[in-house]
Amino acid sequence: MSSESNSLKQVALQKFKKNFWGVFSCCIIVFVGIISVFAYVLAPDNSQYANQMHLPIHSKKPGFSVTMLTIPSQMESHQSRFNKIFFGNKNSATEIPISSYSISSHTLTYKEYASDGLDGVEKTLSLSVFPSGTVENYLNKKTFLFGTDKYGRDLLSRVLVGARISFFIGFVAVFISLIIGIFMGSAAGYFGDKIDAFIMWIINVTWSIPTLLLVIAITLALGKGFWQVFIAVGLTMWVEVARVVRGQIISAKEMQYVTAARALGFNDFRIITKHILPNIMAPVIVISAANFASAILIESGLSFLGIGAQPPMASWGAMIKDHYNYIILGKAYLAIIPGLCIMGLVMAFMLVGNALRDALDVKG
Repeated sequence: MSSESNSLKQVALQKFKKNFWGVFSCCIIVFVGIISVFAYVLAPDNSQYANQMHLPIHSKKPGFSVTMLTIPSQMESHQSRFNKIFFGNKNSATEIPISSYSISSHTLTYKEYASDGLDGVEKTLSLSVFPSGTVENYLNKKTFLFGTDKYGRDLLSRVLVGARISFFIGFVAVFISLIIGIFMGSAAGYFGDKIDAFIMWIINVTWSIPTLLLVIAITLALGKGFWQVFIAVGLTMWVEVARVVRGQIISAKEMQYVTAARALGFNDFRIITKHILPNIMAPVIVISAANFASAILIESGLSFLGIGAQPPMASWGAMIKDHYNYIILGKAYLAIIPGLCIMGLVMAFMLVGNALRDALDVKG
């Protein structure tokens, strides 16, 4: 039985490898996952939430360059290296875009950058602010590959950090939905009768409520925030898993291997967890891939409505909300770039789901 199971897994793996779009989409998902984990290492702006604002250079086009004066932070940093890598630099230095500067014996004189041909304000700064003899190291030309948003923040950094929410909400939401859905579906399908009727009543009531409306209600009840959105989305996605598991168990519990397990005196919990569930996980895996995509879209919709991830936290949906009106102002890329990121990640999960469906289809 074990060798047969292993051979079936190998056949499914071979079929999946032959699906070009499935493998390609899987590589994209892994790539986005790596970016999500190491976003602050890869982002040009490694401040917390990539929230370093430069209002004089707001809404600049991709490839815009400017000389940046970096003033070291006077606050003592107690962050560990691990914390900085995964959560950003909380006490980051202050950056000021400048158009020109001159250095005397004791002071740095610089002119702030001003757009539209205006003349910037000239200011002076004592060289004692900088470590001895290293003022030139704090004057660098900075290029914004994706341009800047309406607050002058680096759009590329915001996109990279925003990938973390969109990616991880899929894992958390699917994990919650699998726990609740498998439990409810298993109980309904295996025991039947009144238990099945009661659980199906709960499923039908939950199913009848529009998903986005239910998520909004749960989010408002739990409060606005990062983890509240994750939990709210997960609590609305278990219904589909429960229905699939219930239908599969109703068919599987009449199989001979289940009858043999009962004859051997195994309890119901062992029969469900050790014998039935491992044999019906193929459709559950496929629907989980689809739920990943749904969770990303729901979170983006919530952020667009302003009840998802809260500012200054970076989120692709919130970035579209902040810049959708720029579409008619000649700077559509501010909304299109995060929109393309959402579309690409959702498409990747859907293609992986289709590839898994074909690979796990025993009739094929």
